[in-house]
Amino acid sequence: MADTNTLQVRLVTPDRILVDQSATAVEVPGKSGYLEVLYGAAPLLSELGPGLVRLHGGEGGDQSYFVARGFVEVLPERVTILAETALKPEDIDTGEAQQELEEGKKLWSEAGEDAGKYDEANEVIREAESLLDTAKGDRS
Repeated sequence: MADTNTLQVRLVTPDRILVDQSATAVEVPGKSGYLEVLYGAAPLLSELGPGLVRLHGGEGGDQSYFVARGFVEVLPERVTILAETALKPEDIDTGEAQQELEEGKKLWSEAGEDAGKYDEANEVIREAESLLDTAKGDRS
């Protein structure tokens, strides 16, 4: 890395490496909220929540990827994101995401007294809503 104030960022899914480049900052959806990582950050390991990874600056310029289910490892000079799902916003299939949302609502309505089923349904709904928001361009 030529610039000493950049992070090396790697976004990996089970079948491919989507990103392996430098960035000046990275926003990552953690399970309990978004994290912004800058060069020199304290080491951290966090579970990913569904949402948008944003890379700022660096060799590839600003980029965004939807991610869900996985982990992020933060080291002072490197960020590694291991995600089960990672897509560019323009690659999101909104019809499939809408079906996933309907399935989550169905699971929720059928959960009865089982708290575990409610949790599972809420995860499906949260991921589907995040996919749809990302596809519509809502980057919040």
